[in-house]
Amino acid sequence: MTNPADPMKILVTWYSETGNTRKVADAIFEALAGDKTMIPFSEVESLGVYDLTFIGFPVKRFGVPGPAREFITTHAAGKRIALFVTHAMPSDSEDPQQQALLEKELAKCRAACSKSELVALFHCRGELSEQLADELRSSNIPVLMEFAGIRSVTLGHPDQSELEAARAFARLTAPP
Repeated sequence: MTNPADPMKILVTWYSETGNTRKVADAIFEALAGDKTMIPFSEVESLGVYDLTFIGFPVKRFGVPGPAREFITTHAAGKRIALFVTHAMPSDSEDPQQQALLEKELAKCRAACSKSELVALFHCRGELSEQLADELRSSNIPVLMEFAGIRSVTLGHPDQSELEAARAFARLTAPP
């Protein structure tokens, strides 16, 4: 049984293809107090010793990428988790279609965690890499080909305000 006087044991873990999600992981880790560990998905053996795990990944092709889905399925069932997700969509768009698309993406992220105790979700824009934009353009899937065209407006994300929002998310989710 955990002693209430003991500090909460927190893990920050992530999967990142381009470094966007890693930047957010760094910001979250920096903001957390107490007994904390930060390692990528590939180095996690178990979540058993942690009271709370921050799990981060990018949205890919409008959903949860395979490595994130596998990690959550393998490790997160029955665990207290907080998600942080990067995506290329504008988080504050006034376009109802874009907002609906973003909400669908986030719903898929929540659904992937249905066997966990999801305590919080943070999301922000990440930079769509040139490589991924090229993959989308050559997909022959019209919606993906069109989506590749937003790359220029994603440059520089996550920006400082988004990283500060990630720090605030961490402090609210796991107060000292």
